[in-house]
Amino acid sequence: MKYASRLAAVAVVGALSLAACGTDDNAPAGSGTTTSATASAGSDAGLSGTINAAGSSAQANAITEWTKNFTATNPGVTLNYQPSGSGAGVQSFIQGTIAFAGSDSALKDDEPAQADARCKTGKAINIPMVTGPVAVVYNLPGVDGLQLSPKTLGGIFNSQITKWDDAAIKADNPNATLPSVPIQAFHRSDESGTSDNFTKFLKATAEWPYEPAKAWPAEAKGQGSKGSDGIASSVKDTEGAISYVELSYAENSSLQKAKVANGAGEFVELTPESAAKTVETAEIKGTGNDLALSIDYATKTAGAYPIVLVTYEITCEKGLSAEESKLVKSFLTYTASDEGQAALGQLGYAPLSGALLTKVRSAVEAIS
Repeated sequence: MKYASRLAAVAVVGALSLAACGTDDNAPAGSGTTTSATASAGSDAGLSGTINAAGSSAQANAITEWTKNFTATNPGVTLNYQPSGSGAGVQSFIQGTIAFAGSDSALKDDEPAQADARCKTGKAINIPMVTGPVAVVYNLPGVDGLQLSPKTLGGIFNSQITKWDDAAIKADNPNATLPSVPIQAFHRSDESGTSDNFTKFLKATAEWPYEPAKAWPAEAKGQGSKGSDGIASSVKDTEGAISYVELSYAENSSLQKAKVANGAGEFVELTPESAAKTVETAEIKGTGNDLALSIDYATKTAGAYPIVLVTYEITCEKGLSAEESKLVKSFLTYTASDEGQAALGQLGYAPLSGALLTKVRSAVEAIS
């Protein structure tokens, strides 16, 4: 399905009740009396208020859909979500200007202590809510079904493999006719959880000499584009281009997606189902209601697509204002519901399921 109109809505900030997701602005509201995580999208017609959130652009299409459904049954609620990027979203949350942040990476380094200080009477928690498979997208007319191993991807994005008919790419695609044209490798120019997860994948599986980070390593060179929508546009408009972007953006822009080899050497097509197999093996490394995950990017699970990211909603377990707490809890109760997660499959995301979803619902219930 195409969601161009929703992507356009992501750029609209302020009075709109539809929100973009992926960066820092707009928070949701909920059905104040609806606390069951399996409830439908809000049942308290008297719920009202405005909440602001921001952060990851990877979840923008999900937030837009959720906001539309949630505010339809809670017309007194205004939800503003500004897609400023994961890094900017986390900083806005720490500064206390938003009620929750969307981030494609869990809090790390000195961020947990700063976020706990912002919550004052409680601690900040990472609640996984959106599984966004990361597509390796390319623009190479006449070349369909491209296959790329992690080692080859590392060489491309480290500016060591510069032509499409390089021997390494030929080895991954023995039956393909590859043109002798320059590779135009694009990366995120802004701090991005997508970059963080993509470089974590490269570090774990390829000969990648740089430490994973939200900021792209300058030494790797390449061309920068801002935001997920900027990456999608750059690849679509540039013959010979390659980049990484969330599946929803790849599908919305009708971009070609490469098959990527997992830890077993199996080239796997990206689908919500193949990505879900990798998330199912993720280990929870947080404690209590902090559900930060550790993903095995070198998974050998059959049929598992290895490059995935999980977008967390980062908020206070305790410590929000009474209004913020009520609205955030109600909105996240909806997003974690069967109805909320079912909506993701139509948008290029992989819904949460099983034991992880049960823990997510318990974490949301603990917000007060």
